[in-house]
Amino acid sequence: MTATDRSSSRGAVRSLLRPGLVAGALVLVLALGLLAWRLHGNGTYVVPASVAGSDRPAVEQPAEAAAALAAWQRAIADRRPDAAPGSAARTATRNAGRLRVQDFTARYVAPSGAVAADGSWTADVALTWRFGGVDATTASEEVGVTFRPVGETPAVEISGFGGGGDRLPIWLSGPVEVRRTAETMVVLAGSGAAAGRTADRYDALATTAVATVRRVLPWPHPNLVIEVPADQAGLEQMMGATSGSYHGVAGVTATVDGSAHGPVHVMVNPQVIGGLNSQGAQIVLSHEATHDATAVADNATLPPWLLEGFADYVALRDVPLPLSTTARQILAEVRQSGAPRHLPGSAEFNDQSDAFGAEYEASWLACRLLARIGGEPALVRLYDEVRDGAALEATMRREIGLSVTAFTARWRQELTGLAR
Repeated sequence: MTATDRSSSRGAVRSLLRPGLVAGALVLVLALGLLAWRLHGNGTYVVPASVAGSDRPAVEQPAEAAAALAAWQRAIADRRPDAAPGSAARTATRNAGRLRVQDFTARYVAPSGAVAADGSWTADVALTWRFGGVDATTASEEVGVTFRPVGETPAVEISGFGGGGDRLPIWLSGPVEVRRTAETMVVLAGSGAAAGRTADRYDALATTAVATVRRVLPWPHPNLVIEVPADQAGLEQMMGATSGSYHGVAGVTATVDGSAHGPVHVMVNPQVIGGLNSQGAQIVLSHEATHDATAVADNATLPPWLLEGFADYVALRDVPLPLSTTARQILAEVRQSGAPRHLPGSAEFNDQSDAFGAEYEASWLACRLLARIGGEPALVRLYDEVRDGAALEATMRREIGLSVTAFTARWRQELTGLAR
């Protein structure tokens, strides 16, 4: 799956200070005997806006936040986690060292919620970064950063990430395990022995995925990056998606910042791929690696059936599985309702559908049929040319010897025959 398969609105979730929080802070201050109040003519007691237990005004401090961001930027550049301002910043700086983060900048933009009773607040911060040795371009994203006062000093520190902005990059979500080869890199959320074993598993899958793609396509300089969040919610945070958007999706190949030119990585849904056996997980990652190798993360020219069917063709080409496994859903649909009238389009690729998966199988069978009719090199040329802007009709006639209409009829006949 690629990022162009989705079109849902992205909205930053803004935190609002609830009345109950203010009341809780008032009770705390009263209990400590630190309440400063004045009596109005209407008998209302008013608590001045200040951080509980100090004389610091309970307002955001953009200058101090900018200073903290500058210190964090220096810490990443110098590879010095101990110099980062705050525990969250220190963890992110350690991650940055493992990932060889380069071109890192951090700029304060604006608050994204009210100031809490302890003086902390979340703001949108514009970040840029890239992973050295693998990313050819720089990511640019606004990320929610939480700032917290440091004792009675004017300074603030970075105490958390998320809660503002649109996306939360995996290397800011907490500790990560990193596995790197000359051609692949795995970034997995977590730490400890279990996380290490899981990272090793994805490392092996990534290496095999590159080899699988190379059996069909030239890929002289792979830089396959696989990001594995802790859970589906983590994937949705990484993608700036609403809760449940990636239910049932095993992986997606997309730019890490949602732009047209950002670094392209494979993002995994561990709650789906984690339930697959090694062969199933390998098929998923080889499919996504095909998207990466052919640079289609933001491609709008390939019809969905060719985009996804070709990736499955590469991933399944040498896998000895029966059609009862690889085409189970589409063949069941054909037995029940007959062959589809047309090749799968955007309407059919609906990951919220109960039949999600049948369209992938139908598309794979279409590409398998194209390779059988014209040969695998013709299928590869068809894919490449249409990806680069050539018209499908003319290209299919030239490479396969059939019009789209004639091929669709052959494909429908193939489905009907296989379903018997």
